[in-house]
Amino acid sequence: MNTATLPATLLLLGSGELGKEVTIAAQRLGCRVVAVDRYAGAPAMQVADAAVVIPMTDAEALKQVIREHQPAIVIPEIEAVAVDALAELEQEGITVIPTARATAITMNRDRIRDLAANELGLRTARFGYARTANELAEVAAPLGWPVVVKPVMSSSGKGQSVATNPEELAQAWVAATEKARGDASLVIAEEFLNFELEITLLTVKQQNGPTLFCPPIGHIQERGDYQTSWQPAELGQAQLLEAQRMARQVTDSLGGCGIFGVEFFISSGEVIFSELSPRPHDTGLVTLKGQNLSEFELHLRAVLGLPIPAIESMGAAASRVILAGVDQQGTPVSFKGVENALAIEESSLLLFGKPEARPLRRMGVALACGRDLPEARRRADAAAAAVGLEVG
Repeated sequence: MNTATLPATLLLLGSGELGKEVTIAAQRLGCRVVAVDRYAGAPAMQVADAAVVIPMTDAEALKQVIREHQPAIVIPEIEAVAVDALAELEQEGITVIPTARATAITMNRDRIRDLAANELGLRTARFGYARTANELAEVAAPLGWPVVVKPVMSSSGKGQSVATNPEELAQAWVAATEKARGDASLVIAEEFLNFELEITLLTVKQQNGPTLFCPPIGHIQERGDYQTSWQPAELGQAQLLEAQRMARQVTDSLGGCGIFGVEFFISSGEVIFSELSPRPHDTGLVTLKGQNLSEFELHLRAVLGLPIPAIESMGAAASRVILAGVDQQGTPVSFKGVENALAIEESSLLLFGKPEARPLRRMGVALACGRDLPEARRRADAAAAAVGLEVG
């Protein structure tokens, strides 16, 4: 693919908060955006030129909507899509970002882990797969306790749990299989790492230029889902170079172009590959404050074949998610305390506009800058805490 002729038509498969920012970045370049998702009123649909609701795993529905709109580029923004349909469309000459193969590999934890650990020889946590509860007990025992149990396909930490002893594996199996997407009968168990830091290294593959890296992003997860992130993370030079080497190796293997969110653990000074998303990453929302070009602008430049002269840090920045309460579910959704949040110096809010609240669903994010990381993180935390969610 060469530099796209602008304006181009882009079609998003998945229209959440990250897709919303991709849409805004695309429209600033004059592009027309078609937002597709499984429910109406998704965040990206609110700003896109056209919105389509289909079952995202329905191959025929997916092919029909893409052939109808004839986009120059298809950009998957979620894992649960009919990847076989994407491969067929790619054969017809439609560009899939980063590629149909990369989308298929990264939507399943087993395929990306096998690629990283077995084919490329990258350092990962020790792991094993299981198709039954009995197999889970067999593969978990050699890993030591506790062990992390996950579906091979899910998002935002759904179905992930930690078993501290053999008796908890049955419950972990149920959680993983009930919350899985796609093949619900396969789970992955991996060793529990005592790590000092978890980072996202946003990696930009260009069509006609070198692979570029954003300043590393530190983040904290709970229940397998991101809660806060900050940039630039404090990382030793040797660790940063090793993370960049590993990220370049795995993204070169996947091919294509665009931004990849490559996650690593830093454990006892060692850099350990964790996961990869072939798209903008939720922890990378902080780049809206922390960089001269956000991850969304970088993604669009890469997929459209436009130049990226430099990626520069704008100083300490942080994000903190705004979640629905554990007992909040329903619609309509409204927010209170916004004025208090925005009274905090160098803070801003992204309220995603999701039409329905569910327990602990991510409904927004607070962003902030500061003279240093502790100040940026305090401001982001305070801004998020000031916002209240009301349902009904």
